Amino acid sequence: MFFILSKVVGLLLLPSNFLILLAIAGVLLMTTRWRRTGVSVTVASVILLAAAGFLPIGQLLLRPLESRFPQWNASRGAPNGIIILGGAISPKLSRDYGEPIVGGDAGRIIAMGKLARAYPDARIVYSGGDGSLLSNQPAEANFVSPLLDNFGVSRDRLISEPRSRNTAENAAFTKDLVKPKLGERWLLVTSAQHMPRAVGCFRAVGFPVEAYPVGWHTDQAELMMPRTFSEGLGQLDSAAYEWIGLLAYRLTGRTNEFLPAP
Repeated sequence: MFFILSKVVGLLLLPSNFLILLAIAGVLLMTTRWRRTGVSVTVASVILLAAAGFLPIGQLLLRPLESRFPQWNASRGAPNGIIILGGAISPKLSRDYGEPIVGGDAGRIIAMGKLARAYPDARIVYSGGDGSLLSNQPAEANFVSPLLDNFGVSRDRLISEPRSRNTAENAAFTKDLVKPKLGERWLLVTSAQHMPRAVGCFRAVGFPVEAYPVGWHTDQAELMMPRTFSEGLGQLDSAAYEWIGLLAYRLTGRTNEFLPAP
């Protein structure tokens, strides 16, 4: 039930969807005796939508997420294992075209190849199943092996975790799969903005990990105005998705902290 609700409610609460639905509600109200209220709601939604797209609001919300965990320090030595969270590969497109199709979170895949070659003795886990609402897509982890060939890394090193549909399941299923031993060091690779929630989930199931954030989208020194309306709105949606996720995971006990830190 949580999975379905998180997908549906999360989709509706994204600023782009919410503001459009608000505008539609305003237009509908204009056809009733609450016309003045409808006009006010419609105008407000349009103004808010413009602000969301043309102002760096999304960057302001992404900054504290992306800067929460610093870049990993390799001076501590080689890790025992490397966990890459799904979200970088499109299962549907990969199935349709017969090869792995990597999307906007390609930093996770690049890090997988880099770390696999740098630490040849480390175990590699790719955790990603079918996260679609209808659960009618192939598991993302099924398309990782060909990418290892491109990196010159043996497929035998890959441990696939194809059941997880969200971050909480990433943590629980990966722990069950690898059964980490006391004293082992595991790297967790995911996008910087997603790292707080991901680390929180792994801590909640008793699996200590070291953060290896990738795929930053903000400049920590200065704010940059969005180049296009769609860019600004996309950044805001991305930030809102994570903040909503952090709140939902904390309220449902999937993390022990609202905003986990190092």
